[in-house]
Amino acid sequence: MMTQFTEVYQCHPLSSTGQLHLEKGDKIIMPQSALLRLSLTKVEYPMSFRLVNPYAQKVTHCGVMEFTAKEGTVLLPNWVMQNMNLLEGDPVCIKNVPLKKATFVKLRPHEKAFVELSNPKAVLERTLRGFSCLTVGDTIVIHYNDKKFCIDVLETRPDNKAVSIVETDCEVDFAPPLDYKEPEKAATRTVAKAEDRAEKMKMQEGDGEKEEVKFRVFERASHESKKEASKQENGFKPFTGKSYKLSD
Repeated sequence: MMTQFTEVYQCHPLSSTGQLHLEKGDKIIMPQSALLRLSLTKVEYPMSFRLVNPYAQKVTHCGVMEFTAKEGTVLLPNWVMQNMNLLEGDPVCIKNVPLKKATFVKLRPHEKAFVELSNPKAVLERTLRGFSCLTVGDTIVIHYNDKKFCIDVLETRPDNKAVSIVETDCEVDFAPPLDYKEPEKAATRTVAKAEDRAEKMKMQEGDGEKEEVKFRVFERASHESKKEASKQENGFKPFTGKSYKLSD
């Protein structure tokens, strides 16, 4: 009995088969001969595979949906091919590998619109059911309400390379989205504006009133800073990241 399955296939996009629903996950389609060889191998279930682009040294992991691909070929989701810098017809090396069950993953959405959904945890839990594995460095694609959200995989535990997310109780942490910007501090803006006004007053009133102008500057700035600080307390709170458990 073989101890491991390894094969090189010519890759093609799943979209070429019309099975667009398979784009919503990481499952691939392999040829029937692969199933025969895997049956003679000491393979762990659910099956997981490491995919390697031999030219770019790009690596990812995935599951398998079925064994109906044309011999010598493998069908991959478009987002997987993009992550691995693969073009249609390129070779890809596939090896079955066991992965540890995830206990923690850290993700970074590309858009703050994702974390602003009414329940991003529920959306993530539902959409990740189409995935078998998560690989650090990958950018996965989440489909929700006819919109695609790109999400980077930053960290996984217990293995910080790749993990299985099949039937696992996994904690999820969100890093600030790529398009998130820290709000400019209101107090800093107020002081800067006050200093600009003071400079104009100096030019108008002359050097004899420097001390008086200086006093007015900081008095005004302090007063406006307090007003802005009060607004800040009751207004927008910067994104600080959220942590969930998918099983909550």
